[in-house]
Amino acid sequence: MSQLELDYLNYNQDLHNDLFLISTLLEAYDQKFIATHLNKLPGNNWTRETINRWIKGKASPKLSKAEYEHLEALVPKASVTPNNYDFKFIDLFAGIGGIRKGFEEQGGLCVFTSEWDKFARRTYKANFACDNSFHTFNEDIRDVTLSKDTSKTEQEAYKHINQVVPDHDVLLAGFPCQPFSLAGVSKKNALGVKHGFECDTQGTLFFDVARIIAAKRPSAFVLENVKNLKSHDRGKTFKIIMKTLDELGYSIADADHLGAKDPKIINGCNWVPQNRERIILVGFRRDLNVHEGFSLKDLPLPANTPSLGDILEPIVDEKYLLTPKLWEYLFNYAKKHQEKGNGFGFGLVGPEDRARTLSARYYKDGSEILIDRGWDFEKPITDKANLINRPRRLTPIECARLMGFNTPQGNEFKIPVSDTQAYKQFGNSVIAPMFSAIAKHMKPRIVSSKS
Repeated sequence: MSQLELDYLNYNQDLHNDLFLISTLLEAYDQKFIATHLNKLPGNNWTRETINRWIKGKASPKLSKAEYEHLEALVPKASVTPNNYDFKFIDLFAGIGGIRKGFEEQGGLCVFTSEWDKFARRTYKANFACDNSFHTFNEDIRDVTLSKDTSKTEQEAYKHINQVVPDHDVLLAGFPCQPFSLAGVSKKNALGVKHGFECDTQGTLFFDVARIIAAKRPSAFVLENVKNLKSHDRGKTFKIIMKTLDELGYSIADADHLGAKDPKIINGCNWVPQNRERIILVGFRRDLNVHEGFSLKDLPLPANTPSLGDILEPIVDEKYLLTPKLWEYLFNYAKKHQEKGNGFGFGLVGPEDRARTLSARYYKDGSEILIDRGWDFEKPITDKANLINRPRRLTPIECARLMGFNTPQGNEFKIPVSDTQAYKQFGNSVIAPMFSAIAKHMKPRIVSSKS
């Protein structure tokens, strides 16, 4: 027996450990990525087909100690553990984990995650520990709340939620915005069917959030949405949400603020060089008496914000440059609307500028945030020499920095998906350091509510 084989057997007596590791990694990475990663070790020549044969049971997995450790390094390590945490939270409509990242940085332990998009789940699992000894991963939240089955009673739903969702101190949710249908409450009450928010919010994904709050009664919650939630469906949506949360026994920070500068609407430009306004609803259970005096007006802001130039890579692949045809289209489209007096057009930015809001459609043409590479607007669009200076879009790594997932010059956040999916994911996500600030602002009251 060779020394390599002896090293392997001494290190890993159970061949199933190899398959378990590979299976864990395949939740975030594809076979090609794993094979390529293994081939970074000298002398290796792995293929995706070899790994496929393992998964299909057509060959026995066998990794050397060096290979096992090389792959094991890809598995996210928990920064907060069941032996070392300040509070527990759950992460609903989790996306790629922007809100979780902020709350983990303040000592929170994530015990439950729900995310339906398979590509977002891959990115999430590549970056956050999802150890099933203390954490549960769910895909469709409606399977937890039983909201797809209208035959289930409220009591059955609450019992199921209590069985599936671990106890937690804080509920986090960046839920999608949907209009509510105001069905006749009195008619349903007369029929003995549902009441209160169970009637008003049924059929929306906020309904699932409310059901979990009602069943688990966390000390606090943080709900995130676009700032237009307040005016959505002529204000009816927001009114029902606030009424529901109040009736569930929670005090919402700055609930009565009606002015133009609503503290609940926070701009991420305080943390990153991007305009990104979001409405944040922070609620504390009234019976715990920790809510008095809490306001997002007092949210501490960082002393310094990185500039756009701070997050840009010095050299990027040419594939991120706009094609001459696309740049000509965007250029002429903007010019046409400017002549009509409209404000439509691309967002060309330089190192000292603040970017527009990164959106999920960024993968299409990148028009809302284009990096200026010295385009001369005095020359015609067809000038060949000038075309060399046509703008480029952000790279996925730069998007991660723009959303605060990476440090200004870092690439620590793993991106295991295509550029198209990465652009969608970052465009749909949140400013991670903003939620770290919110968690820090809430933490004393969260911890106090547990005593």
